[in-house]
Amino acid sequence: MHHARLPAFPEGFLWGAASAAYQVEGAWDADGKGPSVWDTFVRQPGRTFRGSTGEVAVDHYHRFAEDVALMAEAGLKAYRFSVSWPRIFPEGRGALNTRGLDFYDRLIDALGKAGIAPVLTLYHWDMPQALQDLYGGWEDRRIADDFETYAATLFRRFGDRVRWWVSLNEQNHNLVNAYQLGTHPPGVRDRRRFYAANHNAFLANARAITAFRALVPQGLIGPSFAYSPAYPASCAPADLLAAENAEEFTNTWWLDAYCLGRYPSAALAWLRAAGEAPEIRPGDLDLMRAARPDFLGVNYYLSTTYTDNPRDGATMQPINTTGRKGTTPTSGVPGLYRTVPNPHLATTDWDWTIDPDGLRLGLRRLAARYALPLLITENGLGAFDRPEPDGRVHDAGRIAYLRSHLAACREALADGVDLRGYCVWSFTDLLSWLNGYQKRYGLVYVDRDEQDTRTLRRLRKDSFFWYAETIRTNGASAGAEEEG
Repeated sequence: MHHARLPAFPEGFLWGAASAAYQVEGAWDADGKGPSVWDTFVRQPGRTFRGSTGEVAVDHYHRFAEDVALMAEAGLKAYRFSVSWPRIFPEGRGALNTRGLDFYDRLIDALGKAGIAPVLTLYHWDMPQALQDLYGGWEDRRIADDFETYAATLFRRFGDRVRWWVSLNEQNHNLVNAYQLGTHPPGVRDRRRFYAANHNAFLANARAITAFRALVPQGLIGPSFAYSPAYPASCAPADLLAAENAEEFTNTWWLDAYCLGRYPSAALAWLRAAGEAPEIRPGDLDLMRAARPDFLGVNYYLSTTYTDNPRDGATMQPINTTGRKGTTPTSGVPGLYRTVPNPHLATTDWDWTIDPDGLRLGLRRLAARYALPLLITENGLGAFDRPEPDGRVHDAGRIAYLRSHLAACREALADGVDLRGYCVWSFTDLLSWLNGYQKRYGLVYVDRDEQDTRTLRRLRKDSFFWYAETIRTNGASAGAEEEG
């Protein structure tokens, strides 16, 4: 569609930025916090880039007031952050750590005083190590009970001040790495265990949403999903089928479960034939169906292109975590699909496609299939940023990336998508999981590297000032030109 005019961003649009507890907080064992699976996993040699950990991260736990002041200076309307489950329940269940709740009280109150809406994520990958040890975390149905108890604790404590809630963040990306690639804790490569853990996570998500309805009736809740639209490598029917396979197995397997309370039929039939399908007990789908979210969070970074893959073809491979461009291997599932480069798209140093049209396409697909409001909960560019001698950080590439994706948002609004907000990933630089601290996403530079915490000084990047002006003008200065 080539629209004659593009609409302005609606009044009340949530201009935000995002983070996650393990990636920014540090204070990994402070004030009664228990260990998460990441606190344990990063100590295993060779797991992360140059042995990087989140023990200190960017010390947001102790410097949140400084960070919130910077958010207010930028004019943020929303800040999406996650709560660390083991900071609240050090053993994952049982004794409550009130000092952990107190920290998030202070953060939420500071945001409120600054006029910034908190968007609280219940779970951003930091499973309590105690529950992993006790029953295998997501692999046991007991996790739904413990997650509901944890979630309800937060609903009761913060529900009077937090309207927007995210239940699970990127369940797809996290569990694929945890149970198919073995690159996230617990480091397993077993497709049957993967689908079983996924099903239990869906049950936990549904239980949390059900509790939310009773405890925060004025609030809004939904999961955040890492959506990468599937493209066919060509118009050959085999490639079209491969892309359709990929869309079901990498996207709608989760999205249909969240929003429709069912699994895609072709994917489920394949898994049953392979002996990999999860056990679906009576009542499971009813529970999931009754917990339809209020909105869908969209984490968008890239599209992925697929071609046919024979039954003896390419298998799943880890992604590029070094920043050495061109080192990502082809990856796939035998008999279903494999990835190929898209010759029409530029890529980052981590081989992620730069595809704003993919964001528009994805938003349209989601709006058409699920008829839910959408909130972009993550979108950003990971890059090698370096400060100049005068302390300035020039990140023109990030500005161009964000500008083009905001243009895609305006086009999606013209297409009829109900888009409520946009959160840049991320506000400050942070630990980029397996990539260490060299892959920087922030609007604010933080002075540290993988081994040396240095000064942790915050430096406003050029993108900080650009985004502040974008917010001030409600997107009018973002460079998304109207079509004539």
